[in-house]
Amino acid sequence: MNENRLPDYLDHMQQAATDASAFVEGLAKDDFLTDKRTQQAVIMSLIIIGEAATKVMDSYAEFTQAHPEVPWRSMRGMRNRIAHGYFDINLDVGWETVQTALSELLKQLPAVRRDADADNRNDPVCAKSC
Repeated sequence: MNENRLPDYLDHMQQAATDASAFVEGLAKDDFLTDKRTQQAVIMSLIIIGEAATKVMDSYAEFTQAHPEVPWRSMRGMRNRIAHGYFDINLDVGWETVQTALSELLKQLPAVRRDADADNRNDPVCAKSC
């Protein structure tokens, strides 16, 4: 049986983007740049988003192609830069990502998630077991 994990990955992205946004809510950029705990929390959220995006890209390529409005490659790229260049993380980029890219992603994900659910209902294997 081939289990469809796509909804789970999208849910992980939604939760991590929501968390990262909440972590910086009410913070000025200067406060973020001096708050190591919040930086770590945001960075972990960005890694989760990128890891989930990578899983979607690797396992559900047709789905990512059907949703080019979602910045799949950018999310994967940011995760890779964070994971492989930890000591060179640009906190300004992290701040801007949370302020702009994540709010846009949070607007896109509900419709993308609905499409994933619709795909499940139309999949004969999933109709019986997912």
